[in-house]
Parts: sequence; C-alpha cells; structure tokens
Amino acid sequence: MKKKICLSTVFACIVVAAIAQTDPVSKSPQWRFNADANFYFIPNDFFVLPVFSAVKNKLHLEARYNYEDRKTFSAWIGYNFEGGKKLEYAITPMIGGVVGLSNGIAPGVKTTLNFKNFEFYSESEYFFDFKSSENFFFYTWTDLTYAPTEWLWFGISGQRTRLYKTDLDVQRGLLIGAGLKKWELTMYGYNLFGSDDPFLIVTLSREF
Repeated sequence: MKKKICLSTVFACIVVAAIAQTDPVSKSPQWRFNADANFYFIPNDFFVLPVFSAVKNKLHLEARYNYEDRKTFSAWIGYNFEGGKKLEYAITPMIGGVVGLSNGIAPGVKTTLNFKNFEFYSESEYFFDFKSSENFFFYTWTDLTYAPTEWLWFGISGQRTRLYKTDLDVQRGLLIGAGLKKWELTMYGYNLFGSDDPFLIVTLSREF
C-alpha cells in the first residue's frame, strides 16, 4: 500500500511541476468553465452526481461529488495536452484528493479522440483508500459516439463504479444526446438487455 501511495505522490509532483512550467502566453488565455449534472435513476434509488471543471491554458481544475462514493467530494488538478489534425486529441493526466465516506488519493486521466464524426471519450482513475487496501478501486467511464450533425450524437457507453451494485462488474449501455448553443442533454440506458438491473442516467451540461 505504501509503495502505491508513493507512486501516486510522485505522479502528483510531476503534474504540478508541468503546470508550473506552463507558458503564460496562450491562444486561449481566458478561463473556460463546464458544469455537469448527472441524474441517476436506479431501481428504488435516485441521486445526483455534479461535476464542475475550470480550464485555463494547460491548467485543468475539477470538482466532483458522489463520484467515488456517496456523500464524498473529490478535487482534481491536471495538465492538458491537445493537438492533432485529422485525429484530434485531448489528454489530461490528473491527481485528486478524496474526502467523505471514502478518503484517499486518486491518480487519473481524461482522454478525448476525435476523427471526422466519431468521438472516443474516457475518464479513468485508480482510488487508493487511506484506511484499507481492500477499498482500492479502478473507476472508468467510456463513451464511443457518432454525430451525424453538430447537434445530435449517439453511441455506446461503459462504466465501472462502486456507486451502485448490479450483477455486472462493468455497466454497459447505449446513449443519445443533443445540444443547443452551450447546453447539452445526454440520456444513457445501461444493462438494457440480459440483465435484471437496468437503469437510466440523464446528463445536463452547460459551458460558460
């Protein structure tokens, strides 16, 4: 456990050092903000998972609630790598601190790949619990979508989380979304076929 936490600390130092060396002159010097509200409609249960992010130059800041566990808050800092022409990419390694019903540290990464009308999005983290190694857990949320127009997209999704329990280790589903100006609405249906634990997630997003 100590070895893994040390590796996480080294990762955090690398991220902070990279941010400290960020060039102050940038094409996008202004802050950009994004707020997500994820509404989980689970059989006999309902909860909201809010996420707020702030980006300036290479710096990425993020806050989450009810993500690693219920009544648990996590704060993140990361460094943005962006580029590409035909295949556009955005990769953000991050480090986060987690407090609440679960307490620990979590290195993670966000990845977005765009090729023509296709987009691959993934956010993953490995949570190291301060109390017990039995609570270490790998979280991931991955979407693969196709957008026939700028305002409509659909695709497939997969999640691995501890927020709820089903007969599947990885939740598998379909998604469809639409956008208007700076607003986006996406609906996810998980475990729709061959499972006794189907559920729905509705995500409302707003850029500032």
